[in-house]
Amino acid sequence: MNLWEKRRDESSKKKKSDQRSEWDRDLARVLHSASFRSLQGKPQILNLGDSDYYRTRLTHSLEVVQLSTSILRQLGDREKFPDDLPLPALTLLQTICFAHDLGHPPFGHGGEVALNFCMRDHGGFEGNGQTLRILSRLAEISPGYGANLTRRAMLGVLKYPIKYSDAKSKELRPQLLKSKLQDENSVLRLVDREESKPPKCYLDSEKDVVDWLLEDVDASDRERFFEKAASEGRKHAKTKHKSFDCSIMDVCDDLAYGVHDLEDAIYLGLITSRQFEDFSVEDNGGNKQFDSQMREFFDWIKSHYPEEFKNDVPGGFLKKLFDPRERKGQISRIIGYLAENIEVKKLNFKEPLLKYRVGFKPEAKKLIDFLQAIVREKVILSPSVQHLEFKGQRAVISVFEVFASEPKMFLPPSIYETFKNEKESYRVICDYIAGMTDATVLKVYDRLFSPRMGSVFDKL
Repeated sequence: MNLWEKRRDESSKKKKSDQRSEWDRDLARVLHSASFRSLQGKPQILNLGDSDYYRTRLTHSLEVVQLSTSILRQLGDREKFPDDLPLPALTLLQTICFAHDLGHPPFGHGGEVALNFCMRDHGGFEGNGQTLRILSRLAEISPGYGANLTRRAMLGVLKYPIKYSDAKSKELRPQLLKSKLQDENSVLRLVDREESKPPKCYLDSEKDVVDWLLEDVDASDRERFFEKAASEGRKHAKTKHKSFDCSIMDVCDDLAYGVHDLEDAIYLGLITSRQFEDFSVEDNGGNKQFDSQMREFFDWIKSHYPEEFKNDVPGGFLKKLFDPRERKGQISRIIGYLAENIEVKKLNFKEPLLKYRVGFKPEAKKLIDFLQAIVREKVILSPSVQHLEFKGQRAVISVFEVFASEPKMFLPPSIYETFKNEKESYRVICDYIAGMTDATVLKVYDRLFSPRMGSVFDKL
């Protein structure tokens, strides 16, 4: 067994009759976890119940896995890697992709901001950090070690190798909104969402886990891997590095977010053809609209399908993208172009898993950034979505504050037993709520605050 196949709890050895690889065992532990099943009740962007056909966190994860399979095969066929960098086994990469959103809280980024506000004096909250916490602590497979995955799988889900306390800006503090309408006499308490956004990081409570991941790696590599980029203004610090496996997952996550979420938004009429055509982003060359941001893609279309759109590739593509009968084909072409324009970079590390990094080529990166920007601007930040995110955020904070006010009275007995025996007791409440689906949070909220809802026979 090499160092990357090791587990923190080495007593968890497979039986001689078990023919699975270590990566196969990892995959089974993720797929059979309660955290994975709960992703079916957590939306990707849109509220559950708005439609039967858009993506949830579960279907998003399935698509990230499928994309990673394609990317892995392309890398194997196209790139020549040294003997010291074995490409990840398919089951290993699938494990990382299936697990990447396990820590996603109810109500999306609104729920993440809400829990970070609630935990402002107790170590904060961040969804990627919660994923690592689930896999290393909370999953009920190996007591005290969570899912007890292999070192390489755990390193693959460590998207941001910086702890919360080091990443957090000293100038930003989760707090209530301060405005003319928000003073000490205000009935409605609103969270300042900009001030309360968490940094991208892992939680301080998992520092020992992260230390273990790289304890057998060269000291200079460890120091470099944990470097952070210089923070700008009041912003949180950002990380600079991730493992090779994690970079593949990250590229596939960006693909699914930028392209498939766009497909959902078009399908539900949240982005129109005119909005797409008129949308622009700022780059080094000024304010650029879709035809300039997608120029390389249109050249690719013209070379692959020279007769289809004649002399008007942008117009022809846009027309088909917004035609329900043609949309899926155009979405597939965007993915095909982006998948072809992935490159492998070599960095100054000794350890091969840290030395190589997968990413988009510059023009492809420009396209994926443009697609993500329009989804964010026209969908995520739209009043129709923000109203629902705000409502969920309020529900999360209200439920947390009730549980924290009198834990013995309000927490389910099994959770309270953990609460009273845990040094970081507020983290137990945070873990409990972060693991809920949107529907569960609303059900608990209604039971606590709606006079006609709830029964003594409800299962807590």
